Amino acid sequence: MTPEDHALAARALLEAEASRRQIGILSLRYPQMTMEDAYAIQDVIREAKLSAGRRIIGWKIGLTSRAMQSALGIETPDSGVLFDDMEFATGSSVPRDRFIAPRIEAEIAFVMKRAPGGAEVTEADVLAATDHVAPALEILDTRILRTDPRTGTPRNVCDTIADNAANAGIVLGTQAHPADAFDLRWVGAIVSRNGAVEETGLGAGVLGDPVRGVVWLARRMAARGQRIEPGHIILSGSFIRPVECPPGSRIEADFGPFGRVEIGFSRI
Repeated sequence: MTPEDHALAARALLEAEASRRQIGILSLRYPQMTMEDAYAIQDVIREAKLSAGRRIIGWKIGLTSRAMQSALGIETPDSGVLFDDMEFATGSSVPRDRFIAPRIEAEIAFVMKRAPGGAEVTEADVLAATDHVAPALEILDTRILRTDPRTGTPRNVCDTIADNAANAGIVLGTQAHPADAFDLRWVGAIVSRNGAVEETGLGAGVLGDPVRGVVWLARRMAARGQRIEPGHIILSGSFIRPVECPPGSRIEADFGPFGRVEIGFSRI
């Protein structure tokens, strides 16, 4: 793909987000599309939002579970950027017209007090650079069709990366814990929709330990000339399958002693 192609794809995704109308699968439109092209499209979108006055508050890591990687035929996570207008207070409600087809995932969030390091960053470096960890929900949305209606071809990892790794929002719990207060591999959540349990999982589903997700992100960003900044929120990766959130959904994630997070999706 050329820089002009990246710009056209980014514009289409921004228009889809604004209009809440999904576009066709980019990897079908651009069959030569690579993961580097996808991140280049994401970069164009990021710069456009920054120019419009948005502020980066952190980053998300996705595709961290073995099951999701196997399903997409990849061996690496992906990442996207969190902006200030994506944050929702726990217990609040999302307006119906905000998203296209929202879903949620349960995650452990890392809030950084300093940059953890670059290409040689270790798990110990990440823990030392973390101000606190907290329970969180990620709100997913997709500005790209999940499946092409004519051919039945599903979107692939390049489509997802270009679409900001499908990120749309973050709900951060109010409970804040020192990074070493829990063995994060054993921090889990019971996730319910309208009182019915939909998913359960443990932090170990994220690359064996959520800290490894942050290590991966710091190293990937260093390779692209970027870095995690002090104050950034890092969504370390989901340990459950996405839960659909049609209008009227009320999501509760009970992390036990680690905390609790809630979000609603309005009918109006």
